[in-house]
Amino acid sequence: MAIDSFPRVEELTIARFVGPLALSRGRNYARAGNVGELSWDAPQHRLTASVQGSDPTPYRCSVSLDIGSAGRTTILGSTCSCPVGFTCKHAAAALFAANEAAAAAAKAVVESQRSAAGPADDGWRGDIAAITAKTRAPSGPGSMPGFADAARRAPSENPLALQFELRQRVVRRRDSWQSPRDATAGDATTVERLAVRPVTLGARGGWIKGALTWQNVGFQGGAGGFDSVKARWFAQFSVLKGPVHGGYLNFGSDWISLDDFESSLLWALLTDADRLGIPLVGSGPTPTIRVAGSASIGLDARFGTAEPGDGALTLTPSVLIDGVPHPADQVRLIGTHGVYHYDFEQGVITLARLGSPVTPEQRAVVERQRPVRVPQPEVAEFLESHYSALARTLRVVSSDATFTPPPQKPATLVLTARFESGHVLRLLWEWSLSDGRRAPLSAPDSEFHDAAAERAVVGVVEQILHDDAAGSLALGNPVSAAATTPSAIPSSGGLRLRASVVLRALDAAEFSARILPELERVENLHVDIVGQQPDYREVIEAPVLTVSAVETEENDWFDLGVVVTVEGRTVPFGPLFTALSNGRRKLLLVDNSYLSLDQPVFEPLRELIEEAGTLPEWEAGIRISRYQTDLWDEFEELADVAEATAAWRATVDGLRDLGAIEPIDAPAGLAIELRHYQLEGFRWLAFLHQHRLGGILADDMGLGKTAQTLALIAHAVESAANEAPPFLVVAPTSVLSNWATEAARFTPGLKVVTIDATQGKTGRRLADAAAGADIVLTTYAILRIDAEVFADLSWGGLVLDEAQFAKNHTSKVHQAARGISAPFRLAVTGTPMENNLMELWALFQIVAPGLFPSARLFTEQYRRPIEGDHNTERLAKLRRRIRPLMLRRSKELVAPELPPKQEQVLSIELDPRHRRIYDTHLQRERQKLLGLIEDLDRNRFIVFRSLTLLRMLSLDAALIDEEKYAGVPSAKLDALFEQLDDVVAEGHQALVFSQFTSFLQRAAARLDALGVPYAYLDGSTRSRGQVIERFRGGEAKVFLISLKAGGFGLNLTEADYVFLLDPWWNPASEAQAVDRAHRIGQDKTVMVYRMVASGTIEEKVMALKAKKAELVNSVMDDEALFSESLTADDIRGLLEA
Repeated sequence: MAIDSFPRVEELTIARFVGPLALSRGRNYARAGNVGELSWDAPQHRLTASVQGSDPTPYRCSVSLDIGSAGRTTILGSTCSCPVGFTCKHAAAALFAANEAAAAAAKAVVESQRSAAGPADDGWRGDIAAITAKTRAPSGPGSMPGFADAARRAPSENPLALQFELRQRVVRRRDSWQSPRDATAGDATTVERLAVRPVTLGARGGWIKGALTWQNVGFQGGAGGFDSVKARWFAQFSVLKGPVHGGYLNFGSDWISLDDFESSLLWALLTDADRLGIPLVGSGPTPTIRVAGSASIGLDARFGTAEPGDGALTLTPSVLIDGVPHPADQVRLIGTHGVYHYDFEQGVITLARLGSPVTPEQRAVVERQRPVRVPQPEVAEFLESHYSALARTLRVVSSDATFTPPPQKPATLVLTARFESGHVLRLLWEWSLSDGRRAPLSAPDSEFHDAAAERAVVGVVEQILHDDAAGSLALGNPVSAAATTPSAIPSSGGLRLRASVVLRALDAAEFSARILPELERVENLHVDIVGQQPDYREVIEAPVLTVSAVETEENDWFDLGVVVTVEGRTVPFGPLFTALSNGRRKLLLVDNSYLSLDQPVFEPLRELIEEAGTLPEWEAGIRISRYQTDLWDEFEELADVAEATAAWRATVDGLRDLGAIEPIDAPAGLAIELRHYQLEGFRWLAFLHQHRLGGILADDMGLGKTAQTLALIAHAVESAANEAPPFLVVAPTSVLSNWATEAARFTPGLKVVTIDATQGKTGRRLADAAAGADIVLTTYAILRIDAEVFADLSWGGLVLDEAQFAKNHTSKVHQAARGISAPFRLAVTGTPMENNLMELWALFQIVAPGLFPSARLFTEQYRRPIEGDHNTERLAKLRRRIRPLMLRRSKELVAPELPPKQEQVLSIELDPRHRRIYDTHLQRERQKLLGLIEDLDRNRFIVFRSLTLLRMLSLDAALIDEEKYAGVPSAKLDALFEQLDDVVAEGHQALVFSQFTSFLQRAAARLDALGVPYAYLDGSTRSRGQVIERFRGGEAKVFLISLKAGGFGLNLTEADYVFLLDPWWNPASEAQAVDRAHRIGQDKTVMVYRMVASGTIEEKVMALKAKKAELVNSVMDDEALFSESLTADDIRGLLEA
């Protein structure tokens, strides 16, 4: 990462954000190297890092920053996976690490520049070398806003002041400090430092230390009679002193040295002191302390100052403070960001901030203090060979106007293009100065002689590189034209030329063939070719594509051959596909020519090959599945020549025209008469079975999918030449008895065995239990537990009823289903996709393996373009792929004889007491969640727990605290029973669904109190069949059903009223529940009521449900498409008032 990509955050800003304790611990974490994976996302203004704390697993920390127009950085907020969660020591550690990384990188760049410097000369040349050869000190941070304006000290407050004093360290008395007035004649070796400490007014009106120290001043506050804001100011000052003990004069000292004060926030603090009424006071001979506006360090160049008329040039170190020059021997540095001037005659110490961090040259000027004298005969040499380096960072003025700077001379931009073996091209940009020296591209403009000319040539070069894609790698990210970074010089156009870059293979070929010739024509640019430049050229003839399909030893796969020829030569398939997959524009061939891949044939070829391919090594070839018939059509259309075997042609032609399926009769053993659309479905299933192809029967709920499937099984049994293995039918526990009943009713001649316990529980081998059976029924739970037992047997076919139970491709149920050995596989479900396209992919991986590529490629090719980008072309392609292998008919289309279904949303107003409780919890949960939903994957459990609480609270306050809210009425229960009174009185039967069994139990309690007979079904219900028959027989007029336990697989056409007590954002779940009553066999109008609490999360769920329904329709029914997933924006919408 480029060093300028890390923002600098002032320590005072960090301290104010996390507090002093977290600041100290965060600094220690950073110094100990506990910070890793540090990165800065500039567009999102987010700094992220992993920080090793007390837990074995590092914490993930994210800090949001705002970069102001003046480069000032503000902390907006932070999140962390630690128990604290935000504004923690881990956030502080990440910020300190970012500051250190930027400073270290800057220092490394300057040290590399120093290595190019030559040895120092003696005399004045040595003086100049001593000034210009210093290593650049790390840049000091910019200041931050100070305290807000505060009232001046009230008369009752004890005043606080910041006392300044020049103190001396006596060498012969270790760690002993004394004021200048206490020094003796024997103390000859001393070092002066400007030190500060907190003081207060004594009883006699003088400023005294009293009991104040830097360690306790921040905690005195009101306890010491001091203004708490002022006490906090001193605490901030102490925090910014730098490393532990580093800012104090010695351990335990009451003084802080400003000479070593690292943070440039000093100036913000001094400004705040004036606002807060904190005096800056002196001591001893310097009672007056003044803060000036600005300072600069430079040289005063004058002729003839040593001896009149000698013509020598004298360069005198000088510091300008508010425009007034001061001798350098009266000035000291404050860190890298300021200076102070002491005037003993006037008794004044003046502090001033530098406009930019101190450079090594400026530090050398202040430290050496004596002037540099250049004899008159050698002035020309100085101006020609040394002046430009000296003037790079030092301001050179002439106070008597006797010196005039030399005229600027243009430098030449040099590109060294070094060709190496293996198609490697190294580019290096440098400046060639007028004295013959080379300077790095990163040097500031003032090092050269003509900034305008140099910027002009850089701009021309950048434009050439920008206009040709082959030159883009030689440019960095766009920057402001005013910015100058260590890695590039920006042109006026805002582009950025990279000082060095390595190009390989095609990039090197294109740069050599197209860019270098153009650069060689640029004025004031010299191109230096090193090594043997290959003869690169572009092939322009159109390619010829040939595809073929050849049988393999595996029944379901064919080898797919792809051959591309151009100008009479064959292009190797492996490198071609790699280039296409990586999105490359060209392909470099072995003879140094290169082929453009931006041709009509290549992009669709890449997509088709990616979809067809299953092998990890493309050089070994690719295969195409017999399920991918539509994919072959696209290959044929694309290719110049297409060849295929007869077996492949038979499969393709059969699935291309489903209307040509042989009109076979229903099996003789079928005891019912199939409706016309059921007969068509049976024939389609028989065709798939005949060709050993799997599929998905996805008819609407209630159209008789079970009858069509049983017809197929009877057909397979009757047409088998020999005794065939049984069909394995896997279904949810709640509908297993229904399958046994329907099989006995529709296909009485078939032997059905039900496996409702694991082999371990029964003690009987599955093979023995299944012997002689035509159909073996079992549940998903048993299939999961006994997966290996089922996989060891051979089956005539696999049927997954309510196949959405296997839609999670990472689940053990899905893996168990894929492990079943069967020549025919069928998924039966009215909702093959409930939430996202991966569910559809998962089902086809079971019934038609090879139709789609891996989960990763399917996501790239279909899911992300369709769900994220709303790509209608990719959606159309997906429909073409699945159409031959999925049959879906709606009730409106094939069963017009069904009675109408009337749906109505009942808006329920909460009781006022209920409303107050809901609003209170909503605000609390909203505040808790809005900081978590940006990282939804990590916080999903917490987020959904809060959403569930709000949904329960929309139903009945007593659901979240029965004892506390027992007296709060449930408007929804009241509304339900108003409806049920009429329904039961008029002789109707009603289904009542809810996702919350606790709410169903409250409804059951009220039915008990009213003496209304009812049936109840949830996941814990035993004897499900008896419960269902009690309702179907008319004994119970109301059926309370958990949506998860009874929302599918049941035939309850006796009911003609359906009540949905709480909405869910999965529309398929609700549709399945409604279709328990509205299905084939229903002869009454079905009334559906969705009960929604007004002004609650339920209204938001209804809107989200409508949005998710459109995704399903887009794939299954050719409607518009929307995103499927419950995103952070979705949840944010659910929490809106």
